[in-house]
Amino acid sequence: MKLAFRFAIATSLLFAAGAAIAATDTPVGTWKTIDDETGQAKSIVQITDENGELKATIVKLLNRSPSDIARDGEVAVCKKCDGERKDKPIEGLNIMWGVHQNGDVWDGGHIVDPKSGKVYKVKLSMLDGGQKLNVRGYIGFSWVGRSQQWERQP
Repeated sequence: MKLAFRFAIATSLLFAAGAAIAATDTPVGTWKTIDDETGQAKSIVQITDENGELKATIVKLLNRSPSDIARDGEVAVCKKCDGERKDKPIEGLNIMWGVHQNGDVWDGGHIVDPKSGKVYKVKLSMLDGGQKLNVRGYIGFSWVGRSQQWERQP
């Protein structure tokens, strides 16, 4: 009886560990964005999977300077965005859509830069065992663009 109980506990622990490891194989989760030019944390982003399509929403802006607040106001809005994102608060803004898994990368979608309002094609790839996410925004070919490395948050 003790052997069966120990086996059940060990099996449960292995399944739980496998689920935790598998969770880092996907961009789904909460990420801290790091500006590729300044190296400073800019926001917290939540990536969700809706029927195989990844979407990202800005949950919180970080490190806003007094000049940022003076320029953008207490509630920053996407002034330069077009369409449905125009003049919407940046916190709560859907910034990425249409992304699907393609092997070990996720692409085929778009990402908007709320600062410039520009929309780019986007390609995502996991780094450091799923603890970092390479986010590549580009126009045309993926080798012509910019990349940021986002850090997974608990």
